[in-house]
This record gives sequence, C-alpha cells and structure tokens, in this order.
Amino acid sequence: MENGGSVYSPTTSPAEPAPHKGLRSCGCTAAHLGLSRLALKALQLVLSFLAFVLEEVIEVCTSCGGLYFFEFVSCSAFLLCIPILAMYCTSLHERVGKEQVKQLDFWIVSVLAIFFFLASVVFSATNDRTSIEIAAIVFGYLASITFIVDAVMIFRRRQDRRKETQQENTARTLNPAENQPLNNQPA
Repeated sequence: MENGGSVYSPTTSPAEPAPHKGLRSCGCTAAHLGLSRLALKALQLVLSFLAFVLEEVIEVCTSCGGLYFFEFVSCSAFLLCIPILAMYCTSLHERVGKEQVKQLDFWIVSVLAIFFFLASVVFSATNDRTSIEIAAIVFGYLASITFIVDAVMIFRRRQDRRKETQQENTARTLNPAENQPLNNQPA
C-alpha cells in the first residue's frame, strides 16, 4: 500500500497500442467485400482503365462512332469503379448504409456490364483492325466479363439472403389469437 501499486492494478486496463500507420489508420479495409470480391473490383478498375488508355492512344479512325462510344463507356466504367471501391473500403460503407451501397453497386455493375459489352461489340464491328484497337477491344471484353461475373455474384447473394429470410419467417408460427384482427376480439 505504500506505493499504491496493489490498489490500482485490478481496476486499470493496459494502454492501447498505437494505431498502425498505413491504409488501416484511415479506415481502409477489405472486410466489407472479402478478398475475392476485392480482387474482382480491382480487376474491373484495371481492365476498364487499360481499355480507356489503349483507346486514347488510337490516332486515326475511319468510322469513329464506335470508338467514341467505347471511349465514353470505358472512361465512365473506370470513374464509377473508384467511388464504389472507396465506399466498400472505407468508413463510408457504414455512413451511407450497407444496403444502399450494395444496391447501388448492383445497379452500377449491371448497367456497366451491359454497356461495356455493347460498346465492345460496336467497336469490334467498326474498328480499323490495328493492333492497338484489337488490344483495346480485348480489354473491353475482359472488363465486360468481370462486370458480368460481379453482377451475377451480387444477384446470387441477394437471392440466397431472400431464401434465408423466407425460411426464418416460415419457421415462426403465430399464436391463433395473434392472427385475429383487434376489432373482432371479445371485449
């Protein structure tokens, strides 16, 4: 008791370790996506960026409508992947709302899958068959595939959750008195 060590030791807690430097200190985590979806999202970002960059390198085109459509879609896909990935990997996921982020992600990914595939088909039909154009088209199709796979994964998870909630609801049986309207109960 002279130095006070035994009085305070049972009630005090050890000091918390210093926060880690790097991405975790700013709230960046892959916990909301999982490793496979994070890799898929990163692949979408990289492939759409490569398709956009390769399309930008093209200097001459004879039928430019397909090229411009591909440019718009690939740039839009790249720019829309960034905030979705940022929402999943930072604390914005909780602030915006988990269900809203998932729903927004599903619709963005689905629309991008359709438009990226369509833009790749149109650009395939209207290109001049240069090696840069063919490379851009290949990356466009690869990006389309990643968006389609992601949309299917999100849709399946949503269906699995619906089945689970339906099974939980059917397991609950209500008391017959709970099924009666309030006005029909005896007074």
